Amino acid sequence: MLLMAAVNLIFLSVDIYLAHNLNGTIRTREWIPIIFGLVAGILLLLAGLIAFRNRNLASILATVVLFCSIIVGLLGAYFHIVRAALPNAPLGQVISVDLLVWAPPIVGPLIFSLVGLWGVSAAWVEEPVDSGTLKLWGDRALRLPLSKTRAYLFMVSLGILATLISSVLDHGRANFDNPWLLPPIAVGIFGGVVAFGLGVLDRPRRGDVGVFFAAMVLLIVIGLVGFILHVQFDLTAMNEIVPERFLRGAPFLAPMLFANMGLVGLISILDPTERRDQ
Repeated sequence: MLLMAAVNLIFLSVDIYLAHNLNGTIRTREWIPIIFGLVAGILLLLAGLIAFRNRNLASILATVVLFCSIIVGLLGAYFHIVRAALPNAPLGQVISVDLLVWAPPIVGPLIFSLVGLWGVSAAWVEEPVDSGTLKLWGDRALRLPLSKTRAYLFMVSLGILATLISSVLDHGRANFDNPWLLPPIAVGIFGGVVAFGLGVLDRPRRGDVGVFFAAMVLLIVIGLVGFILHVQFDLTAMNEIVPERFLRGAPFLAPMLFANMGLVGLISILDPTERRDQ
């Protein structure tokens, strides 16, 4: 999970750089998530190496980085909402669906916050397994209302919901004329509901886990197919790569968020047993 968090932050940095560079210039505050994502991802990888010698130090370092990720995500969402609002418009028209469709993605920055949430949970060992008790430094412990696995499942559900909303708003610019724009909605709804449902169940059966597994695989497939379709859309008629088309055309990395959440979901149902000295 920590490795996934590190990779996510690095890819978020790249994706945001491409998005913020659409007008050819990047404002000072727009560099914050770009630089933070890269530095935070590297620090998490460093924490992973430190964990082999000193797990507590690695956990503290990772926790600080991931709490900062939560803050960066919330600030980004605020700035995007401000960009989408018309403060001088009549009441009821300050925010509209059209503005949200064409404005910077409102839920996009919140992925930073989601990565921070699941990363903080992953940074600390849960003892005993599925108890929701995280062992901190020394004799300190933090008792959570949910086990790690169930918390991950709910966060996967939230991540799928955020990805789904972002996809709907992006594809809304094309008025859904292309039938290829509908499968991500169906798979996203299915995956989000299944992840939430599995998290609700106290004692899921093998069949329940099987349905969840299938839903996560579908998310990975729909993400890969979307990536291929977006790349094909950005290529010229002669299949030539024009950087400007990739910058201003269909965001080729965006569909991989579906695949990303599917992979996080699969990791969530792995055996949670972990030794403190591991």
